[in-house]
Amino acid sequence: MQLDPGAWPEWLLVGVVVGVLGSLAVAALFFVAVRYFPSRPDTRGRRGGEKRRRAELREYLDAIDEQYAEDHFVEGQHVAFYLPKRDVAITFDARAYYRIDRSPTHPVLVEHEMPGVQLGARLPFETPEVDFGPDEDEERQEHPTAAAFRELGLPTSATLEEVKSAYRDKVKEVHPDHGGDEDEFKRVREAYTTARRHAAEARPAD
Repeated sequence: MQLDPGAWPEWLLVGVVVGVLGSLAVAALFFVAVRYFPSRPDTRGRRGGEKRRRAELREYLDAIDEQYAEDHFVEGQHVAFYLPKRDVAITFDARAYYRIDRSPTHPVLVEHEMPGVQLGARLPFETPEVDFGPDEDEERQEHPTAAAFRELGLPTSATLEEVKSAYRDKVKEVHPDHGGDEDEFKRVREAYTTARRHAAEARPAD
């Protein structure tokens, strides 16, 4: 038996039409949201703090001539550094720290904000004195304008157009959306602001 659509109740027809239109509207909204506002994974921890601290810890361990293995597994836990001669595990993960703490291996927990040179105070053995001070002092004494141009790879005599061009090239390398480091991206932006202001003030009047 074939049903006559004209015999359907009016409320049923209205409900079907409203349901179809609502579904289409939700689908369109979802498409627009995904297309124009894509979600971005939060990679700041690894790319920013942890990446920089890893480099500093590596530099410190090399300076004290300590053998190490990176991205090692200890007691089933992934750690940033493992010192095989000392049976010491260095990790950024608090959960891994507490799990390893119940084993013979000595865990060392480091924060992303901790300078690498401070690792020595946390290691369970005596470490030689390491001084990275002079380089830091020289960096602090450098004039902000000179530091800004150095960040962009330019001399302080660069023109405004050269500053803008160097910034465009540099930002492509360090932008977080392109896999760059967010901290470095901020430094480049700040350097650009300083260098642009200096170049604009030094620009001869037309």
